[in-house]
Amino acid sequence: MKNKRLRQIRAEIMRIKLKLQRIGDMRPGSLTVQYRNPEKRIGPFHQISYTHKMKSRTEYVRPIFVKKIKLEITAYKRFKILVQRWSDLALEQSKLRVNIAKNKKSE
Repeated sequence: MKNKRLRQIRAEIMRIKLKLQRIGDMRPGSLTVQYRNPEKRIGPFHQISYTHKMKSRTEYVRPIFVKKIKLEITAYKRFKILVQRWSDLALEQSKLRVNIAKNKKSE
């Protein structure tokens, strides 16, 4: 039973690695619309806010780059989800291996 689960984990980790290879350009952050005059909602513009190397940053995004930035942010979020799942599986895999080895010794 445990060996079967180990095989399942390895297979899922391989699928995650393949998905990670297909992730293209990415960047962290949140893209928002701000206004030069917020009370009257006049003069909208886009900005991206993110944290990199423990430093918070906010940058203006030109309209021609908004679509590309949205795709990069989506890719980054997907990357984070996949890495977290890989980490969860790796931890489970390690615990199973130790448990299997411990059970073999006690037999």
